[in-house]
Amino acid sequence: MSTETPDGFVELVEADELWDDEMDSYDVGDEEVLLVKVDGQIHAYDAICPHQSISLAEGEFENGLITCRAHEWQFNAVSGEGVNPLGNCLTRHDVRINDDGMVEVRLRESAGTRGPRH
Repeated sequence: MSTETPDGFVELVEADELWDDEMDSYDVGDEEVLLVKVDGQIHAYDAICPHQSISLAEGEFENGLITCRAHEWQFNAVSGEGVNPLGNCLTRHDVRINDDGMVEVRLRESAGTRGPRH
């Protein structure tokens, strides 16, 4: 079980375990968080597609795009912005690497019902 730091971050995984152009999901409390690594930088998002609440970890991550398996909605892995369709966005969470080389994430407000649902 992960321990929360005084400033709200939760330790998830060793940074060296995440490879460029890979994604993986982790539980933080009751939330599923998606970590993606692009050009050596780690980004953390809600792991649930804002379209129909499908786990993005079940989708694909290729050429900097996260693709939901259900209806192929796509998001830019660096910004979280919707690419197909435009006008949607993944909820970004704070991420850092601590002195022990562990990735830590602090949750922001969950996407919940943000973005259109079709």
